[in-house]
Formats: sequence, C-alpha cells, structure tokens
Amino acid sequence: MSLESTISEAIKTAMREKDRVALDSLRAVKAQIILLQTEARGAEVSAEQEIAILQRMIKQRKDSYDQFTAQGRTDLAEVEEAQSKVIEKFLPKQLSAEELESEIKKIISETGAQSIKDLGKVMGVASKALSGKSDGKSISAMVKKLLS
Repeated sequence: MSLESTISEAIKTAMREKDRVALDSLRAVKAQIILLQTEARGAEVSAEQEIAILQRMIKQRKDSYDQFTAQGRTDLAEVEEAQSKVIEKFLPKQLSAEELESEIKKIISETGAQSIKDLGKVMGVASKALSGKSDGKSISAMVKKLLS
C-alpha cells in the first residue's frame, strides 16, 4: 500500500473521529505528495521521495515549535508538536542512538575516514544509507563525535 493511500485512509479515520489536529496534518502531507506528483508530471513518486517529504514536514514543525516556544506562544507550539507526532507515525522506525553510532562506525571504516577532514565523505555515504532512518542533524552530530 502506497503512502498516499495510507494517508487517505488515515484522513477518513480522522474525519470519523473528529480529530482536527490529525486531519490538518494528514491533509498537509497529502497535499505535498500531490504537489510532488504534479511536478513529476504523472511519474510515480518513490518511497525515498515520500520519506523526504515526511522528514521535511516534521523538521518544519519542529522549527516552528522552537520559534513559538521562544516567543512564549505555547498554544501554537502544542499544535505544531501534535502535528509532528501525527506525521512521525508514517515514517519508518527511527534508529536509536546506539544503532546510529554502530551504523556510522561501519560507514567510517568502509570509507577509510581518519579525521574530521573526511566529514564530507562520510556524510555523503551516511546520508544516503540512513535516509529515512534518522534525521540529518543526528547523523551529522554522530559523525562529528566519532571523527573528532
């Protein structure tokens, strides 16, 4: 079952349950998928593209949450956090810190990286290999930690 059809079913469920936060979140995701399909001129949207959409939307909501919290707008921050949690349900299982460290150690040994100078080389491979399993910020922090 594709992400679009899964989202459509979740939208129906949210409508039945009158869950406004979930409904708004899911409609936003579906709109982004449709927009991507339109830009691709009817071509099939890949799973990687769908995951990228979800990750981008979660990142936007987390950034908004941080801004609203800094401004003392907890009412708006709570909405952003709730929407982020709804969208995260459709991502593949995220790696724990230990699993992420293990994967990055493998990548470092495969690429032969020795120091922080090899950050770009490791990040390129790690970003592709761990796409959808962890966010870029976590990957970057772990790579820097292990290379320094």
